[in-house]
Amino acid sequence: MSGRILVVDDAAFMRMMLKDILTKNGYEVCGEGANGKEAVAKYEEYKPDLVTLDITMPEMDGINALKKIKASDPNAKVIMCSAMGQQTMVIDAIQAGAKDFIVKPFQPDRVIEAIKKAIG
Repeated sequence: MSGRILVVDDAAFMRMMLKDILTKNGYEVCGEGANGKEAVAKYEEYKPDLVTLDITMPEMDGINALKKIKASDPNAKVIMCSAMGQQTMVIDAIQAGAKDFIVKPFQPDRVIEAIKKAIG
């Protein structure tokens, strides 16, 4: 079980929580970003197996970052992270090519299930 994952969220403690869940389950966090612009740049730099992308971020939100990443790599695997009550944005994200979404606060089982489904 392995995979290189890019974790993008504007909240450092959310990135830390996700990194903790992922590394405990044998995944490698190859990089992290704090906004959509960083997500796009670091995707190009690291070519990860998967990106976890927060929906609400400064500079460029997760939906626009997702669209840019998918435009540069149609095979990109992206899982969106959303707070409760962002259903419409989640639908936009799925239509834009997100594989799945996980809801905050993160439940480790659900996180790992989504990642396994996306990259095996």
